[in-house]
Amino acid sequence: MPHSLLVLNGPNLNLLGTRQPEVYGPTTLKDIETLCQEKAASLGIDVTFLQSNHEGELVDLLHNARGVHAGIILNAGAYTHTSVALMDAISSIMVPVVELHLSNIHAREEFRQKSFIAPVAVGQICGFGAAGYPLAMDAILSYIGEAT
Repeated sequence: MPHSLLVLNGPNLNLLGTRQPEVYGPTTLKDIETLCQEKAASLGIDVTFLQSNHEGELVDLLHNARGVHAGIILNAGAYTHTSVALMDAISSIMVPVVELHLSNIHAREEFRQKSFIAPVAVGQICGFGAAGYPLAMDAILSYIGEAT
């Protein structure tokens, strides 16, 4: 299996830095991508960093990860709470996924506390802002190492 991770971001995350900074902080998605690239370089792995506002495109990107990436970090944004399609895609691809959220979804509105991703993910990281991304990278690599 390739030593590569996919970091996949869902709807509205392209607006980070200006979108509700009181909830999501001032960090932009480009800043987070740089953070992930630096972490990957320090670990000697490759990382592909993508974002889409479209559910079907996210499903396609998950499907395309098979045989290419050893693991996936998914911040599905609002689709976390609504998308059976993403849940089914994760169940179908046989690639481990860590669910990630910048905010603590369990401390927010009730509808945000239900995740369709959690039951098919190997774990969930939430509430640590941008720092959650390198944490998720460590977590998925640890999981992959233990699974092999």
